[in-house]
Amino acid sequence: MLREYRPSTGQAFWSEHWGEHPVEELLAIARRSPLTTLITRALPRAGIILEAGCGTGQYVLLLRELGWRVTGADWVIEPLVACRRLAPAPLAAMKLEELAVRDAALSAYISLGAVEHDEHGPDAILAEARRVLAPGGILVLSVPYVNGVRRVAAPWLRRRSRAVESRGGKFYQFLFTRGELRAALARHGFGPMSSAPYDPARLLRKALPAGLARRLSSPPARSGNPGDGGSARRSAGGPRAQAVSLARRLLYTEPALRLLGHMLLVVARKT
Repeated sequence: MLREYRPSTGQAFWSEHWGEHPVEELLAIARRSPLTTLITRALPRAGIILEAGCGTGQYVLLLRELGWRVTGADWVIEPLVACRRLAPAPLAAMKLEELAVRDAALSAYISLGAVEHDEHGPDAILAEARRVLAPGGILVLSVPYVNGVRRVAAPWLRRRSRAVESRGGKFYQFLFTRGELRAALARHGFGPMSSAPYDPARLLRKALPAGLARRLSSPPARSGNPGDGGSARRSAGGPRAQAVSLARRLLYTEPALRLLGHMLLVVARKT
């Protein structure tokens, strides 16, 4: 696993991190994100679902809108308070390694970008996820992905992390290959069902104008049915719009996702 260090971490860091964007903005992003489709496709319809490390709770709110019985937990209180200002969602402040949830109480457990921040590795959080899931329960887990670009850049990334650590930096997160994540899941009795990289535009955002980066981050439009006007809409906007549309479609092909996907989502079942 690759290690990443930052100048500062901790509760103050996370409070500031989650405070950068209003809950309404993050909820709007979640509604149109390709990640949402990956999550909803995996979830069982019955039973109680926990999002562990829910941050500002945008996915708790969205999934409840869509009919699932979802609650959220996070160890930082401020983003939970921000979410409750928007909607009366069931949220709680809890450590993910010590959930106040009874054994086998959940039909599904969602964790999006959380387990990688434990400096000791993902095992304590995964063990607790297994405890609270019912037999056959579904785990939906995402972590930073050692994609093709990061594999090539791994020596440089390691040197950069060591330099930050030598200047007093704190551990921030691990980055996982598919094999490393599957091995961690297997240690705790989870059988992987599927995996998918996502957010391929993340590595391009710093190099591109903000407006273009946002357009590339949106999922490609679905093809319209014959006679529905979809083709006319897609061809509208001139050569520039068509070029952006083509680039977006290419970014969401499997080779591009493996090369550039920022995160890796794995769906697994408690065996």
